[in-house]
Amino acid sequence: MAQAAKTMLILAAFLSASGCANTIRGIGEDTANAVEATQSAGRNIIHAAR
Repeated sequence: MAQAAKTMLILAAFLSASGCANTIRGIGEDTANAVEATQSAGRNIIHAAR
């Protein structure tokens, strides 16, 4: 029984770690998209002002 509990605990730790990695990757992608959108908006304003 103790071996099964240890195995489940290790499995839960790995699943949690992989979930965190996906979240961090998603935050990075969202940030990159926000930067691109901001730069695009700036370019649109410059072109509209000409």
